[in-house]
Amino acid sequence: MTPTLVQHRTHAMSAAAPTSASSAEACARARDWAEIQERMLVPLYEAVYERLEVGSGTRLLGLGCGSGLALLIAASRGARVTGADSDRERLALARERMGSAATAAPATAAAAAPGGGSGGGGPGVAELLDADALAAADVDPTRPAYNLITAFQPIGCVAGDSEGLGPALEAAVARSDHGGAVVLTGWGPPERCATSGVLRLAGRLTERLRSAGGWRPALRDDLEDVAAQAGLKPDGSGRVACPFGYADVESAVRGLLSTGLYAAAVRATDQSQVEKEITEALHPYRRRDGTVWMPNVFRYLIARTR
Repeated sequence: MTPTLVQHRTHAMSAAAPTSASSAEACARARDWAEIQERMLVPLYEAVYERLEVGSGTRLLGLGCGSGLALLIAASRGARVTGADSDRERLALARERMGSAATAAPATAAAAAPGGGSGGGGPGVAELLDADALAAADVDPTRPAYNLITAFQPIGCVAGDSEGLGPALEAAVARSDHGGAVVLTGWGPPERCATSGVLRLAGRLTERLRSAGGWRPALRDDLEDVAAQAGLKPDGSGRVACPFGYADVESAVRGLLSTGLYAAAVRATDQSQVEKEITEALHPYRRRDGTVWMPNVFRYLIARTR
């Protein structure tokens, strides 16, 4: 959530420039996520949807839906989709995407207003919500329950990220069918993820690793721990190869920064230092044609509501 700043009038002019710069930077990061980074997880989306046979009977709620790519893929399979995210800039891009899809194929998706909804409609109708609004809203017994909840934003690499998912997951489960599927995702073992070495520098650049959202290695039971805390019953898991490929080093730096995994490092040092460190860490993964290629494995856990 973007904080509301209340300033005395005499300070308004001096505060305007930093606020504007911060907003522009957040928008740029969201755009980089949508245009560069989000597609790296498409193999994960597809593997989960195929395994769970996502189709016209699916009523999906995507937590941390980002700029909406996973929603679009599910909608293209006939699912009725809803997305929630606390990043307003990414959510705005998701609305643009879903609106464009609705214009191209009206039966595929329709963008909803912030905090609102499109109400009825057939397969593919999209509702996009602020995550805080989802958590705060009362359960509406007249609305169809979700039978699939996805959390495709990998957890377990940032201190506190699983705790941050808790309220949204609790709210989502309350709106779910009994026995509905919940999909949690995380990074695979560090030795199977080339990007882990590049992400590790985020921890070295901040001394507040655990308290300020810094990077940490993924742990074997991260997903199971989140499921247990939410009262979910594990019902299978899998691993999916999701290599990160970029046209050049500049695109790689922009894409990696857009994940938010370096936010604490930027606060602890500065933007240029972090960019320099990432560029150096990418050196082993540069190919002769200038592209960057990092093999990774991601893990997903399927759990069921009780």
